[in-house]
Amino acid sequence: MRLKDKLGDRANASSEIEYHGAYAEMIGEPGRGVRTIIDMVQHTRLDCIVGSAGGMRASLAQALWHTEHRSAFQKKLIDQPAMSRVLADLALDSEGATALAFRIARGFDNAPDDEREAAFVRLATPVAKYWTCKRQPGFVYEALECHGGAGFIEEGVMARYFRAAPLNAIWEGSGNVIALDILRAIGREPDSLEAVVGEVAKAQGANGHYDRHAKRLAEWLEPGALNEGSARAFAEDMGLALQAAALYGVAPDFVFDGFCNARLDPEARSYGYGASEALIDTAALIARAAPF
Repeated sequence: MRLKDKLGDRANASSEIEYHGAYAEMIGEPGRGVRTIIDMVQHTRLDCIVGSAGGMRASLAQALWHTEHRSAFQKKLIDQPAMSRVLADLALDSEGATALAFRIARGFDNAPDDEREAAFVRLATPVAKYWTCKRQPGFVYEALECHGGAGFIEEGVMARYFRAAPLNAIWEGSGNVIALDILRAIGREPDSLEAVVGEVAKAQGANGHYDRHAKRLAEWLEPGALNEGSARAFAEDMGLALQAAALYGVAPDFVFDGFCNARLDPEARSYGYGASEALIDTAALIARAAPF
C-alpha cells in the first residue's frame, strides 16, 4: 500500500493498494462493470456536486466577511464598486450551484417512486457534476483574490480551500469522461433527455435570455449536431440552463433574472468575475449572500 501525497484534501487520505493472491467474486456480468456500478457512481457524483456548491459558498462567505471588515481609501472594500461587482458575480454562481444541487438531491429522493424524476437525475447528475465542479477552482481563486495577500497565506482557510477546489471535478470521472457519459445517457436513455428538456421548459417565458438559451439547446439536439468533440460545449450550455431552471420559482426574481442576464446572454458573459456588464442587482445579491 502507498499513501498518496495529494495536492489538497489531505484529511481524506487516499492510497494505492495491490492485491496478490486475494479471493474475489465478480459483481455483474463480464464487460458490464460500468453499468453495474453506475447507480453508486450517480450518488457519489451528487456528493461532488454538493461538495463543490458548498466549497463555493464557503469561499464566498469568507470573501464577503473579509471585504466587509477591511477598508481602503476611507471606504469598506465591499462598498467599492469594482469589488461589489465581483462579489455579486460570485454570488450568482453560488446561487446557481446550490439551487441545482438541491434540485438534483430532491430528484434522488423522489426517484424510487417517480420514473420521470429517476430519468431526470440520470442525465442532470453528470451535467451538474461537469459544470458545477469545473466552476469551483476559478470561483475559489477569485474569492481568494478578494483577500489580497492575506488569502495566500496558510494562517487562513483560503489556501486550503484553493488546494481542494479541483478535486470534485476529477473524482468520479474527469471532464471528458463525464461529457461522454452525458452523450451516452442521451443516446441510450432518451427518457432522461425528455425529462431534462421538460425541466428546462418550466421556466420558459420568464426571461428573454433564458428563452434564447433554451432555443440554442434545442439546436444542439438536432440530428448530427452532437458529437464527442462538442460534448463539453453542450455540457456547459445544459449546465447553465439547469442552474437557471433550478433558480426559477425558488430564488427571488433578482437572482433568477440576474443569473439569466449575466450567464445566458452571450454578449454579456465574461471570462472573469466582475467583468460582465449585464444588468444585475449588485446590492441585493450581496445582502442575500452576506453571512453577517
